Amino acid sequence: MIDTQPQERIQRSLFGEILDWMLAPLLLLWPVSIAITYLIAQSIANQPFDRALEDSVTVLAQQVSEVRGKISTHLPASARDLLRADDIDNIYFQVSGPSGDIVEGDHDLTLPPPDEEKLTPGVVLFRNDIFHGTDIRIAYTQVDLRSIVEQQNTASKPRLATVQVAETLDKRAQLANEIIKGVILPQFVILPVALALVWLALSRGLSPLSELQKRIRARRPDDLSPIDSRQVPEEISPLVRSLNDMLARLSQTIETQKRFIADAAHQMKTPLAGMRMQSELALRQTDQADIHRSLEQLAKSSESATRLINQLLSLARAENQTSATTPFIALELADLARSVVQDWVPMSFTQHIDLGFEQAEQVITVAANPIMLRELLSNLLDNALRYTPANGSVTVRVSSNPEAGLALLEVEDTGPGIPAAERGHVFERFYRILGTQTAGSGLGLAIVREIAQQHGATVSIATNPRTHDPKLPGCLLRVSLPLMPDLPATDEPD
Repeated sequence: MIDTQPQERIQRSLFGEILDWMLAPLLLLWPVSIAITYLIAQSIANQPFDRALEDSVTVLAQQVSEVRGKISTHLPASARDLLRADDIDNIYFQVSGPSGDIVEGDHDLTLPPPDEEKLTPGVVLFRNDIFHGTDIRIAYTQVDLRSIVEQQNTASKPRLATVQVAETLDKRAQLANEIIKGVILPQFVILPVALALVWLALSRGLSPLSELQKRIRARRPDDLSPIDSRQVPEEISPLVRSLNDMLARLSQTIETQKRFIADAAHQMKTPLAGMRMQSELALRQTDQADIHRSLEQLAKSSESATRLINQLLSLARAENQTSATTPFIALELADLARSVVQDWVPMSFTQHIDLGFEQAEQVITVAANPIMLRELLSNLLDNALRYTPANGSVTVRVSSNPEAGLALLEVEDTGPGIPAAERGHVFERFYRILGTQTAGSGLGLAIVREIAQQHGATVSIATNPRTHDPKLPGCLLRVSLPLMPDLPATDEPD
């Protein structure tokens, strides 16, 4: 059987992540530093030996002269033995005449390259070469064999002898190795100590995270108080502030849910108590007319409870809507409003109310959740039809204000209206104006406000400007939605 369950991603430790980023470059740069150190050690080791080699070739060049057209060196035997004597390196020398013939020394030692033959007399140069399969370092210079008088004669052609002194590189390599050992060996001791210090520093630096974790774990499940950000490092403060923001939102949500449940339970007591009383009364009565009246009251209480439950569910659904779970679409506002009005025509006939619909000539497009927008308009119509007396009128109007970038959805009635002092309270849950005889739960306009806020819209209340009856001034509720004229409209889903 093939396991199709998604593999859970293993989260890496922050401690390990930081340690890797610190140690990986260190371990990569360590061999590079050894190589650079070795090159520097070789350069340092070459300097004293080159100076000694330069001194040797200079001393030897001072002993070269021309006597009666023949080149000779005035080196005593002890000086020759000293040139060749060395415990580690082999030393070679060679003196050659102007024509390249070897005057004295090792004949197998190669002459300088042709492009360096005409160097300035007395100037010592260096080159590397191979002698009998061994790497050697050569210092060489040229000696002018002319006399002082001849050298002063500019027409006299110089006669140059070449003097070379060479040695193997064993002592240089030995000195370079000693330098390398002196530098590298301490690193083998320092590196583990550095790793231990890094480990300790990371453990110490990340300890506030562990402390924060312990403090959070020690909290009670119902403790949503803010975390004290003063007890954490500055780098962790943004995380703590984000957690506090989340805790504040969570606390507010929980309080809203508690208040919602408490309000719902309180509001449900009345219809449920009435239903129970009417049912018990019907069971005790024997007269069919009394039983019928009790059943009618029971049906009304059941209808009231059903409406209250539906509005509570609508309010809960409106409060929990997010653009991520129910994305907005572009829709034509007039089409949606016309469809909702048609749904409420039967109720308007029953109550003998003239239900009308007016729309603008141009297409008005808004970005909205069609289901929630239908719910908003349905609550406005329900509220208007309930409070408008018989033979009154209710009008739904769709228009726009292009200058302000708004689409306007209006519901106008010829009912008793809403006093100006009460207009700030009617959007509260379960709020009802004192003296109102019409049955209701006080949730309709609370649902309207919640859905409007979800859509970035505003709801305003005014007196109906088309009525002139002081007893029935009417009401005009206007929902102002952001207008989207450039988006193509999408048919509203059934």
